[in-house]
Amino acid sequence: MGIHRLNHAVLYVSDLARSVAFYRDVLGFTPVDMTPAGFRGATFLQAPDSTNDHDLGLFEIGAGAGRSTAGRATVGLYHLAWEVDTLDELAVTAERLAAAGALAGTSDHGTTKSLYGQDPDGLEFEVVWLVPADQLDDATVAARKRIDRLDLAAERQRYGGQTRGGVGISVPA
Repeated sequence: MGIHRLNHAVLYVSDLARSVAFYRDVLGFTPVDMTPAGFRGATFLQAPDSTNDHDLGLFEIGAGAGRSTAGRATVGLYHLAWEVDTLDELAVTAERLAAAGALAGTSDHGTTKSLYGQDPDGLEFEVVWLVPADQLDDATVAARKRIDRLDLAAERQRYGGQTRGGVGISVPA
C-alpha cells in the first residue's frame, strides 16, 4: 500500500458548534457543504490551501462525553500532525493558538519544528514545519533522536521565515 498523504481525519466531539468555531477561527479551516441530507451532528472542514475534498470531519456525540484519556488511561490516537509551508506561518499559528489558550507546547525535533495544541475537547494535534532536504546537515538529522525547546525566532533567522519547508521530503523538489 503506497500512502502519499493523510486525506482526512474524523474526530468525535462533545459540542459541534464549539469545535467548528475552534477549527475555523483558530486554525483557518472552512466548512464544506457535504453533510448528507437529513444527517445532523456532523460538519466537514477543509484546511487552508488544501487540495483534499475535506481534511477534517467532526461528529458530535453530546455534552455528556468525557474528555479523551488516550495515552493516560486508555489506548487511542495521541495526535495528528499538520504540516505548514513556512516558519512565518508556524509563528502565526503559535500566536493564534496561544491567544485561544490552546497552545500546549512546542518542540524542536531537529528535522521538524513543532507546535502542540489541544482543541476544546482536549484532543491533541501537532502543527509542523519540516526542514527542506537541501538544508539538512548531520547535526539536524542527529537531533531527531532528542526533543529540544523550540526557539522559533532563531529558526526563522537560520532558515528564513518564508523558506518553503519539506521540499524534497514531503513536497517534490
